Amino acid sequence: MPEHIPAEGGTERLRRVRDPDQTKRDLLDAAIAEFSEKGFSGGRVDDIAARTRTTKRMIYYYFGGKEQLYAAVLEEMYGGMRDAEQALHLESLPPLEALQRLVEITFDHHAAHPEFVRLVSVENIHEGRHVTASPTIRQRNAAVIGTLRDLIARGEREGAFRAGLDPLDLHMLISSFCFYRVSNRHTLGAIFGRDLRAPATVDAHRRMIVEAVLRYVRPG
Repeated sequence: MPEHIPAEGGTERLRRVRDPDQTKRDLLDAAIAEFSEKGFSGGRVDDIAARTRTTKRMIYYYFGGKEQLYAAVLEEMYGGMRDAEQALHLESLPPLEALQRLVEITFDHHAAHPEFVRLVSVENIHEGRHVTASPTIRQRNAAVIGTLRDLIARGEREGAFRAGLDPLDLHMLISSFCFYRVSNRHTLGAIFGRDLRAPATVDAHRRMIVEAVLRYVRPG
């Protein structure tokens, strides 16, 4: 909120009191852009501060340092994917419809957030060092395996899914295509001359991964 305070000479000047939550949000958004473009090693705290109307000192105040800020970025990006999944309320849908919705939201989230894909790729270059050190990321990502485990069990009971499905394997099947078509779209485009961002291609790929996953889980 802006507040009016008296200035010298009896006039008033307008001073904006910085919202701490907004400052932290702005820094996190700037860090997402910086690290997704340049990776952890190439990203600079000075450049992150320059992307906002604040100072490098505020980064250390709110996050503690570059490593902690990068970890917060990863937590934010993984959390966004998990929040999108939880918002589906899959437990209220028939198993095949629930799985279809999960595949669709995974596809849509990856397509809409290439910065998430880039950050995960960078973290794999670093052999998962920051993910390993973050209990928050591990706990949030365990939730999707629990969701799939419950969905598989329900699908098997109702005869919609074949027996023997593994939740991690199913998660990898769903995520791999959604991730790969974003992570490799530039090289695939250069080699094969297809724009993977073209609306017709996006729609075709979305239908393809849904059909592939549903065929994989069905009995027989």
